[in-house]
Amino acid sequence: MTTRIIAKDMKRRLLLVSNSTLHGGGYLEHCQQQIKDFFGKGVARILFIPYALCDRDGYAKTARDKFNSLGYEVDSIHEASDPVEAVRKAEGIFIGGGNTFRLLKCLYDNNVLSEINKRVLQDGVPYMGSSAGTNVSTVSINTTNDMPIVYPPSFNAIGLVPFNINPHFLDTDPNSRHMGETREQRIIQYHEEPDTTSVLGLREGSMLLVEGNKATLLGTCKARLFTRGKPTTEFESGSDLSFLLTDRQ
Repeated sequence: MTTRIIAKDMKRRLLLVSNSTLHGGGYLEHCQQQIKDFFGKGVARILFIPYALCDRDGYAKTARDKFNSLGYEVDSIHEASDPVEAVRKAEGIFIGGGNTFRLLKCLYDNNVLSEINKRVLQDGVPYMGSSAGTNVSTVSINTTNDMPIVYPPSFNAIGLVPFNINPHFLDTDPNSRHMGETREQRIIQYHEEPDTTSVLGLREGSMLLVEGNKATLLGTCKARLFTRGKPTTEFESGSDLSFLLTDRQ
């Protein structure tokens, strides 16, 4: 597995959300305050990337309506004549959820993967992801929950952080009669392979804020960290997870 080099003095600002919709609320409602704090008043327009869903027009409308209500204009990359140029001009980037394999394939097909990496890590353009958009911000999509409905050229993702994330992480229900593999078992199977990264299990309602080389867990839930050859660890909301950014764990 190969990853992009991440500079020590990078300007990256990331808001990596586990889920777009939380039970009992509307689209991005559970994290709208964090969104406003994250993009602030310095960003007027956000480039939305709807590649994870087939209905890009409908998805763009959903995102546009939400961000308009928060005071931001939205440009959807699928409406641009030149996707690479759209990324180069973006003030902020948001990639939404859906199917991670479709999303990554489209990022490769439109030649924007490395351009997003450059804009975020070198130029300091703020990047927000939710669900699949969080998956592709990491080293690879190997720990996604989605079905491989299409085949991207590689599982290597944008590489904005040197570890993987499992959004929508679910704890094992001791009362369940379902005898299939648990989410924890699947992540452990990932770590049975060589050269694998740590995996942060983000439960729904949680998110990771990254500012340079500082990472903080936000939201209403704990997160669980899986590291190859080590016991799993639980972290409370508000925990400093900056150690995950220093090297591949």
